[in-house]
Amino acid sequence: MPIPEDVTGDEIDKDVRQELQSLPKTLAEDVARNLVMVARLIDEDPEGAYGYSKVALRLASRVAAVREAAGFAAYANQKYSEALAEFRAARRMTGSAELWPVMADCERGLGRPEKALDMAGAPEVHKLDKAGQVEMRLVAAGARRDMDQLDAAIVTLQSSELASNSIQPWTARLRYAYADALLAVGREGEAREWFAKAVEADRDGSTDASDRLAEMDGVEFVDALDDDEDEHDGDSADAKATDADADAPEAKAPEAEADDSADDDLVDDEGDTERAEQRDKD
Repeated sequence: MPIPEDVTGDEIDKDVRQELQSLPKTLAEDVARNLVMVARLIDEDPEGAYGYSKVALRLASRVAAVREAAGFAAYANQKYSEALAEFRAARRMTGSAELWPVMADCERGLGRPEKALDMAGAPEVHKLDKAGQVEMRLVAAGARRDMDQLDAAIVTLQSSELASNSIQPWTARLRYAYADALLAVGREGEAREWFAKAVEADRDGSTDASDRLAEMDGVEFVDALDDDEDEHDGDSADAKATDADADAPEAKAPEAEADDSADDDLVDDEGDTERAEQRDKD
């Protein structure tokens, strides 16, 4: 797959670069450039990212960072079985529990929420950092909802991280999930409150909390682009009408010429009649 010339491979994380040092230099550069493309495209073009991940995987399947990147690319394309296999391979290589929450979410994607809940209670969760533990809580709550255990999902999300007033990278998503769970059981007043709190914490627009809040408040957004298009269409229609008016006199011109021709014929007929009468008198 083509890679833009501005992608050198130096953009990758230093830890990943260190892993690639086990490869020949040229091969390491090729793998690095493909990994950069995976990271660059995974949000906007998941299919493209998946393609680059497959190239990297063919080149260096024994590098944990490559297996992890392939896992996330497959996950972004909802290829949960493939993603789970890659995450497991990466975990075997590193011994880290960091991928445990996303592995559990793959189980959800495969229709096995019970398995995800089992993973949420496993010893590996205690090895996670704070962000990982919050992620695991979100996955567990999602699994509860998959099983129609809506009240249990709410309880799962209730935690010191949810109650905290400090803004952390996970705060917006945690508050959003809690608001959505409350709304699912009909607790609209509380849901609105937590959607508003999610908006406060969502500094990078990672959720659509503001849209959900506006929807609850009955606010409708009008697309300015659509208005511009409508106005443009109106202008075009007016222009066409003006053109039609301008063309109208020209359309009548042949009729005027026809009338003039008819008058000339009438004059000629009258002259012929007079000459005939004169001959009769003679």
